[in-house]
Amino acid sequence: MAAHAEITIASAMTLLSLLLSRDPQVVGVIRTSLEKLAVGVEVCRGARSGCEILSSEKFDAVIVDCDDLQGGLDVLHNLRHGETNKNSVTFAILNGKTTTHEAFKLGAQFVLQKPVSASGAARCFNAALGFMEREQRRYFRHPVDMATVVTSKLGQELKATATNLSEGGIAILFRGKWLKGMVSKVSFTLPGESAMETKAELAWLDGSGRAGIRFSELSQSSRQRLERWLADH
Repeated sequence: MAAHAEITIASAMTLLSLLLSRDPQVVGVIRTSLEKLAVGVEVCRGARSGCEILSSEKFDAVIVDCDDLQGGLDVLHNLRHGETNKNSVTFAILNGKTTTHEAFKLGAQFVLQKPVSASGAARCFNAALGFMEREQRRYFRHPVDMATVVTSKLGQELKATATNLSEGGIAILFRGKWLKGMVSKVSFTLPGESAMETKAELAWLDGSGRAGIRFSELSQSSRQRLERWLADH
């Protein structure tokens, strides 16, 4: 972890949050509340260093002290425009300068008002816990080794091997040349499940026989099957 942040994570914790604040009272209350829910807390006391962390590390939740941390509002606004944490569950801590409506417009999903009480923080984080778990499942990548077929809009098929799988997409290894035309769909069979086919698009291609495929349209039944399979594994 970066030297400018401090982190407290118990071994059983699976969720991770970033708290941007210089307020000792806020840090103490929020850290205690989140750790009771088995959520790790990384504390950063500067907006600039916070942006650096957010550009390279993935968090299930981001909590920003908007009114009392210089640059805090900018962090909240820019969060949704980045790639790494644009879908993280976001909390704004306010102290009379920014309104709740303004915080929501900037991308906050939950708001805490100062002084932050233990009971208020507990209610807020308990309400958000399901969203945080859902975000973790969305980006968590489970290693797999299964046959996969990628099809282009021109009808060309590429046989590949999937190496990891998440709710949002799949990474593959392939031999030979990449497809002609844009990716249209991907099909595979989860171990112990029936075949699955979904509309898809190319997320990345590294030129050495590896690619990432993003699911662009999963049916409700397919999504439920995939979520269930990932949860079981």
